[in-house]
Amino acid sequence: MKDEAGEVPHGTAHAMGQASALPDGLSTAEAAQRLATVGPNAVAEEHRHPLVELGRHFWAPVPWMLEATVVLQLAVGERLEAAMIIVLLLMNVGLSLFQESRASTTLALLKQRLAPQVRVRRDGAWITRPAADLVPGDIVQLSLGGIVPADLRLHSGSLLLDQSMLTGESIPVELGPEQAAYAGALVRRGEAVGEVTATGRRTYFGRTAELVGIAHVESSEQKAVMAVVRALTVVNFAIVVGIVAYAHVIGLTMPQIAPLVLTAMLSAVPVALPATFTLAAALGAKTLAQRGVLLTRLTALQEAAMIDVLCVDKTGTLTRNELVITTIHPVDDRYDGDAVLAYAAAASSLEGQDPIDTVIRSQAMERRGEAGPALAVTQFTPFDPVTKMAEAAVIDESGRQLRVIKGSPAAVCAAAPMTPAATAALASSTAAGHRTLVIAAGPPDAVTVIGLIAFGDPPRADSAGLLADLHTLGVATIMVTGDTAETAATVAGAIGLNGPVCPPGGIPDSVEPDRFAVYAGVFPEDKFRLVKALQRSGHAVGMCGDGANDAPALRQAQMGIAVSTATDVAKAAAGIVLTEPGLAGIVTAIKEGRAAFQRVLTYTLSILINKCATLIVMGIGLVMTHHAVLTPLLQALMMLAADFVTMSRAADRARPTAYPNTWRVRNMVVAAIPLGLFKLSYYVLLLAGGWYLLHLGARDMRTLTFLMLALAGQASIYVLRERRHFWTSWPAAVMLAATSLDLLIVTGLAAGGILMSRLPGVAIGAVWLATLCFMVGFDQIKMSVLNWIRID
Repeated sequence: MKDEAGEVPHGTAHAMGQASALPDGLSTAEAAQRLATVGPNAVAEEHRHPLVELGRHFWAPVPWMLEATVVLQLAVGERLEAAMIIVLLLMNVGLSLFQESRASTTLALLKQRLAPQVRVRRDGAWITRPAADLVPGDIVQLSLGGIVPADLRLHSGSLLLDQSMLTGESIPVELGPEQAAYAGALVRRGEAVGEVTATGRRTYFGRTAELVGIAHVESSEQKAVMAVVRALTVVNFAIVVGIVAYAHVIGLTMPQIAPLVLTAMLSAVPVALPATFTLAAALGAKTLAQRGVLLTRLTALQEAAMIDVLCVDKTGTLTRNELVITTIHPVDDRYDGDAVLAYAAAASSLEGQDPIDTVIRSQAMERRGEAGPALAVTQFTPFDPVTKMAEAAVIDESGRQLRVIKGSPAAVCAAAPMTPAATAALASSTAAGHRTLVIAAGPPDAVTVIGLIAFGDPPRADSAGLLADLHTLGVATIMVTGDTAETAATVAGAIGLNGPVCPPGGIPDSVEPDRFAVYAGVFPEDKFRLVKALQRSGHAVGMCGDGANDAPALRQAQMGIAVSTATDVAKAAAGIVLTEPGLAGIVTAIKEGRAAFQRVLTYTLSILINKCATLIVMGIGLVMTHHAVLTPLLQALMMLAADFVTMSRAADRARPTAYPNTWRVRNMVVAAIPLGLFKLSYYVLLLAGGWYLLHLGARDMRTLTFLMLALAGQASIYVLRERRHFWTSWPAAVMLAATSLDLLIVTGLAAGGILMSRLPGVAIGAVWLATLCFMVGFDQIKMSVLNWIRID
């Protein structure tokens, strides 16, 4: 092998032999031709123009309704009202920008995982090229500390590769000639030359990136907003048509009807609905951040309230992702556990690159001076991935020359036959899912097996408690791992995750969470498919992981959770990132999500009731007085005084439920009917009292309607915020302050005749007294309705 000047790269000759034994690699022309055919060794990215991205926030049902209203207001010269609506629209867009997609960030991080520069053999010489220029058939060099730049088949040399971010396996793997190395793996030890077999999106890592790019699940928030808007649009359109038809029948002119239509349209728009969702999530995100949980997407908080299944990656999530000695099995009466460990340490490398050797030597040093023999190493042969063994020649404390062998059971038994005790110990260790090394020692011509050492990745201390907490919250837990079924079953048993292990094979199109407790030996595509299969069965899925191999499933799941030790790729794909060790943050996120859900649920139910009741009142008022009882200006004031002040509910106290939540919009509409009818009856009685008893004029009736709607709207929120009687819990201070300010302003406007006709004091007092009576009656109806139908 030669570098740019034709020289052999330093330190590779001993591992790979003579340059003449290597292929010359591709020619520059052939590499260019293949690059044009297969494309660069990079992850494809989708770029959107910033203006297109901004325009997307103005292209949705609620913005459409506001934009149409603005156009009509400008057409009839209502510039002040149009400006107010534009301000509300911009507020919604500004808040929605917090919910930008993270897929492009994830893809960028995946791309960075590919080595930026690589040693490649072209035209018979070694040169340094960008990894993006690699094509299938290229010959590349790998060395300690590097990242495998593409999928390779090793030609010569040996490597110890850390593939935990790809496969989920915490123990590095030894690779030799003719074995495959995946793009993105980290070289822990050794040097090798290999031939590129796949690049870019065709690699194992690239397929993960492709899955992240296509992974998508429509958020429950988006579906809820659409369902509420559809329900309001259908009902309110019918009401508006009826109002316009009646106005035409009684002889109102088009200039008189136009403001009526504008007022009706403003009444029908749930202006603050998207903003309330975002504000509730933002406040919840602030609370979670103080507890070590970060939201990368605000919608993830709403999704946390709904998950009923949590898929948990084993390595680094339920376990510590730390290689430890689990058991030492002495199988020769002449040697105890300390002696077995001492002999294993003698056949372990001092360089510290091999994690198994490091653990053995560290454990042996801790036990030194207790019972282990004193061994002087005279010769050491490091681990060979071909023979699967490491050897050492030692002199024991009595001066005897001994041979020590450490390696895989199959390799060691060729030099030292397994005894019945060793065979039984190996079977026990294998059944427990542990990786096991056999230690043999003795005179050079009479080596015998003296013991076995089992390794594993122990569970985290909080894993069992987490599963118990999730069970009480009604969330089923499934372990999903790329590790073996035996290893996964051992960890599952240790943390109390009881249930069958899924046999090897493809993931079915749909699956129930109680079918299997453990899915082992799965690839990134399988994790991704499992999440989709559970979603097809109607489940809201959470996925917890830490590696790049988890990224597609984290993106696809309703709630993707990256633990504190996760890679940047996993964190970018997830909606929730835990910043502190342990998994308690998951339970915290679910509880906070359910509390936030209750807050927005209250607001959503209230607008279903208020919007329809307000429109019907406009129609009844028109029939009763032959005049419009609301103007566009008063309705715009109502939107500021009611809808946006009502958003303070997002900061209110709320109790999380003991079960997963879901948006039951149809049930909410059914529940809104009796509640709305009661509220409508109250409105009609109050309007009739003002028109027939107090003999108010048309202008005063508009002020009465404005005050009535504002006070009753606030009363509704306080009644609906609590599933029990409204007086059983105290609202948050910010909600009380916002309501007090709102009521002071609307009462002051009505009493002072500001922007409206002045209302007599007796009428204002009557509205306040009637509102208090309405609260009590509305609370009784609410208790009956919510006991009859479940809305969350």
